[in-house]
Formats: sequence, C-alpha cells, structure tokens
Amino acid sequence: MYNGGKPDGYTEASVGSMQANLQTTSTPGGGAPVEIPISWPPDGLLSFDWIHNLMCAFDWSSRHVPASNFSSVLPVHVFDSLILAASKLFHKEQNIVRIENCPTDSTVVVVGDLHGQFHDLIFLLQDAGLPSQDRFFVFNGDYVDRGAWGLETFFLLLAWKVLLPERVYLLRGNHESKYCTSVYGFEGEVMVKYGDKGKHVYRKCLGCFEGLPLVSIVAGCVYTAHGGLFRSIPQTKGLKGKKNRRRKFNLEATPLSLGSMEELLKARRSVLDPPWEGSNLIPGDVLWSDPSKQCGLAPNEQRGIGLLWGPDCTEEFLNKNQLKLIIRSHEGPDAREKRPDLTGMDEGYTIDHVVESGKLITIFSAPDYPQFQATDERFRNKGAYIILRYPNFDEPEFHTFEAVPRPKVNAYYDYENSIDSDEELGSASMASAS
Repeated sequence: MYNGGKPDGYTEASVGSMQANLQTTSTPGGGAPVEIPISWPPDGLLSFDWIHNLMCAFDWSSRHVPASNFSSVLPVHVFDSLILAASKLFHKEQNIVRIENCPTDSTVVVVGDLHGQFHDLIFLLQDAGLPSQDRFFVFNGDYVDRGAWGLETFFLLLAWKVLLPERVYLLRGNHESKYCTSVYGFEGEVMVKYGDKGKHVYRKCLGCFEGLPLVSIVAGCVYTAHGGLFRSIPQTKGLKGKKNRRRKFNLEATPLSLGSMEELLKARRSVLDPPWEGSNLIPGDVLWSDPSKQCGLAPNEQRGIGLLWGPDCTEEFLNKNQLKLIIRSHEGPDAREKRPDLTGMDEGYTIDHVVESGKLITIFSAPDYPQFQATDERFRNKGAYIILRYPNFDEPEFHTFEAVPRPKVNAYYDYENSIDSDEELGSASMASAS
C-alpha cells in the first residue's frame, strides 16, 4: 500500500503542467523533444519531467525516426536500467495486488488491451488524467503484439510504474508470453528496433513478463484480471512420480469448480507458455478464460486454453469473495464477432453478466483494432476505459474514445497468413508444446 512518500519532482502543479504540455510539445511535424537520446537519471530516480520527455520522444520518433534507429532514441543501457527497476517492483508484488486505503476523492482508472497502439495510449492518458497521488491506474494486460509500437507502449508503462509504484499497477495478459509474441509481432518489432541487441532486449522483456502480477482487487470490492475466473486445483497429497502427477490433474476425471483467492496467491505465475499443468492451470485460466451466457464452468474448447464460465459462476465468485464487480479484458471486436451470444465490442466495453451480487464487465482499450488487417472492411470499434470513484468504487463510469491518427508503418508479422485469432492461437500453442 502507499507509504505517503512523493516521487522526485512531484507537485500538484507539475502533474497539471505535464498534462497540458503533452498536447503541444510533441505534435506531428513538430520539432524534436528536449532530450534524444533518452538518458537514465544519474541518481536513478525518475521524475514527471523525465516521463514527459519519454512520451514526447516516443511520439516524435514514431513519426520521424526509422524503426531500425530506435536505439538512438532509447539506448540499450537505458532500457536495461528501466526494465531492471520495474522488474524488481513486480517480483515483490504478489499474484494479487490490493489497492486499499484510497485517499478521499481518489479515482481508479482501469484500462483494457492496448496492443501496441501507443498513440491511443497517449490520448487515453490525456483524457483520463495522468497517474498521480489521487489517481490510480490498473492496466489489464496485452500491452504488446499486433500494433507497431509495443515497445513504446510497454516502456512507457514501466516508467510510470517505477515513478509511482503504489499508483500504477500492470497486470499480465495472455500476450505477455513467448509464444504469442513470436506469432503476433512483438519479437519481430524488438529485433528490428534493436538490431544485434534485439535478442538481449527480447529476453529481458520475457523475464519482466514473468513477474507481472495476475489480479488486482480494488477497495475490497472490485476484481480485475485479463481473462477472468479460474478453477480450483484438487489437493492430492502423497502421489509421487510422473504418472501420478499427470493423473491427479486429469481434467476429464476431475469435476471443475471455482478456485479460491488462497489458491490464486499460491499459484506459480512465472510460467510463460502453455501447456500448463498442476497449479499452473490457475494462471492459464486467469489469462485465457472467457465468460459465457450458459450457466456452468467448462473447458474453453474454442481457445483450447482456460475456461468458460456462466452467470451462475459470476454470482458464486462475487458472493463467496464479498465482491461486487468483475472487470476483465481479453476480447476485442474480432473475438466478439465470433460469439453472437455476447454483446459486440463496438463501444469498447460490454456488460456480460448482471447477477444479484453485482456485474461482470469486459473492457477493451484499443480503438480501430487491429492496426493491421488483411481485409478492407474494418471493425472501427471505439476504445474505452473505466473510472472507479471514491467511495463507491463498484459503480463504474465508462469513457469511450475514437482512434487517433497513426503514422503509416509496416507490420512486424505476416498478418495476412498468420493465425487469425487468439482462439486458434491457443489451440496451436497447446499442440506445438505437446
């Protein structure tokens, strides 16, 4: 929880000034920001000014600097310092991060999938207000892949985390994995932007992904996770040997039931890729599961990973854990197009379950998604974020926004011939790893 300290360079005026200057300092066709290349502060302490310069530098370089020259904007040694500082923070956090004792009149902003759409992230931060002592942020995963600026998106969020570790929370998404990033472009992006240092940078990013927490609980009443709910793992003491380990986690032989917060806290979150087994099934569920209108808990056969859960399970989970709201992400307009039983993602959010104890919401923050698409007809969806306000944090305010203009760039993956959906990707990754 927040210990009352303030970061270097913090004043109420500095946040407001940064908010105003961000809209004018780095604009299409404008001059270079104050400092390129970015340098690491000599004392290792980030400031609002440093992050302001980072945002402006990334915005300017996305329009004026070839991707292959990205290391001239953010050198490798600065990347190393940033990701080390952030990784140390993540590894100290539990699987569940709790946002408690929020100051009077504070707000919590919950953000869904971003998928490398850096310019939309900048707009979102302008629109919602920057992180500050009374404005928390929970980012619900999927920072990279599909969009062309996954590095910029992820690095900026890491910087905010280092500056305000008790105000900015980054949860893991299913795309923060080795398999997904090798298919949907992030690995390729890193290799282009950092050249012969690309393998080093990519490896460090994967290590950072391993440390990202899985779930946040806001004010004791709001549960957020990328995919959603998770199963209970049967306790089978005394079974030893490979054959018995397989038997005790045989999904066909074990009835599915919802897991507990205690099980979630104990799960090993560092496994990057499927197949998951044992207690690692819990992180797999949290990252990959989806809601359904059908009651019950079942394997998510469409994805090949995770679960499908119905409104009865939402009610059980909320009631059992004394919660009022579930906020998850994971499904954009392409995924919802294939699920006619659920509401589409045109507005950037959906209310999927309304039960006696509360609601289940899906939030998606990447407008006009995906950036690269093989067909001429686009979804043209809006993005959205949620604001939760003191003291009634379980009453969400939805804020929608249109995509901002993007510089024209090439994709880092073969989007015309690659796997078309996360559903197929889940099945393929399971098959390739077996």
